[in-house]
Amino acid sequence: MSQNDTTARIAHVFKGTFVHSTPRDAVEILENSVLGVDDEGKIAFIEKDEQLVSLSKIWEFETSDVKQLGQYEFLMPGMVDTHIHASQYSYAGTALDLPLLEWLNTYTFPVEAKYKDLDFANNVYTKVVRRTLKNGTTTACYFATIHTDASLLLGELADKFGQRALVGKVCMDCNSAVPQYKESPGECKAETDRFIKELLEKEYPNVKPVVTPRFAPSCSASLLSELGEIANNNKLHIQSHISENKEEVELVKTLFPGCKSYTDVYLKHNLLTDRTVMAHGCHLTDEELEIFHETGSAISHCPNSNISICSGMLNVRNVLNHKVKLGLGTDVAGGYSPSMLDAMRRTLDTSKALTIQDPQHQTLTFEEVFRLATLGGSKALSLDEQIGNFVVGKDFDALRVNVCVPDGPIDLFSDESPKDILEKFLNLGDDRNITEVYVSGRQVVPFPDT
Repeated sequence: MSQNDTTARIAHVFKGTFVHSTPRDAVEILENSVLGVDDEGKIAFIEKDEQLVSLSKIWEFETSDVKQLGQYEFLMPGMVDTHIHASQYSYAGTALDLPLLEWLNTYTFPVEAKYKDLDFANNVYTKVVRRTLKNGTTTACYFATIHTDASLLLGELADKFGQRALVGKVCMDCNSAVPQYKESPGECKAETDRFIKELLEKEYPNVKPVVTPRFAPSCSASLLSELGEIANNNKLHIQSHISENKEEVELVKTLFPGCKSYTDVYLKHNLLTDRTVMAHGCHLTDEELEIFHETGSAISHCPNSNISICSGMLNVRNVLNHKVKLGLGTDVAGGYSPSMLDAMRRTLDTSKALTIQDPQHQTLTFEEVFRLATLGGSKALSLDEQIGNFVVGKDFDALRVNVCVPDGPIDLFSDESPKDILEKFLNLGDDRNITEVYVSGRQVVPFPDT
């Protein structure tokens, strides 16, 4: 594409090293390259730096405006958190001493009930959006609460700070130990309709609604059917939980005796589509994974949470072998860290633990996990035509990483290759190393007020 073919003009040009994933290569490192971003926030070109002068003439930008990346800097795609409870952020790092069902009734539902108070919601939601952006999460798939106005506020804040987000008003009409923290099926449907209508009317460029039944044990069959109909009629994303721990799986069998499996519950209520992402899946059978593959539904792997509240260990290799879409999630606050770097590390830890149990298990590589956190997450959310890697025409969602920041967590030594530097960042880095964050070509970190 040349400047003569488009009305878009160049907003940013970066020169240096770019790291991303492709369907073929888990990690592709592009050294001595230039990448241009147009004023619509899309990647206009990515070429070898010897083309810089000719590109400047075609695209009519000044070579003096090029942003030169340092020796220990690189650009990578923004990370995609495919499952995070924004409403649980206030107690992240605590309350990790109970299994799932007790954990929900003891800690989660009482806290989420507080979001009727918009001042409380504003405080927590502001902090979680800022914290995740600083940690390199350019796209987040959020659970909010049952409260429509607070959920709309989360969407407003994600748009304000520039984060790409799917925001879900939680739906649940039964099995809550907190009486005030559930709705009738009629209320759920009416408020979900209002939430979707009002959020879409805002016309935020990067914030969309996602239909959100909490999980099968907290939803009646009639509510699940209503939500499946709403999602499909409006062509919306769907998110929920599945097969997180064994006690939950057994409970679903008793609550839905007419269904063959946990997966069958969602399938029969039209909630498994190519826009569906289900968190956890630790105890799915191969037969259930086949249904995920056939429907195009995705799994969000949340290893910190799975270990922290002793739910189980997902065999990611088996999921990938079934050709099921899979991304990574932090699952705050079941997972104690809001950082996708932590999600990658815990993913590798879990894979290695499975190899300890079974030496025949094929351990994931750090390169594969890098792809899961970026391109894999975009595929899991059916956004891979728009984001996930550095391809001309995609939105520029990116992190500028400097592994050599003053007083940073990484020490470097001589003769370290770009792949060594990437691996050190993934294993040792933190938000100090993420010096700039871009979403749709807009620089959102550092924040304008800092």
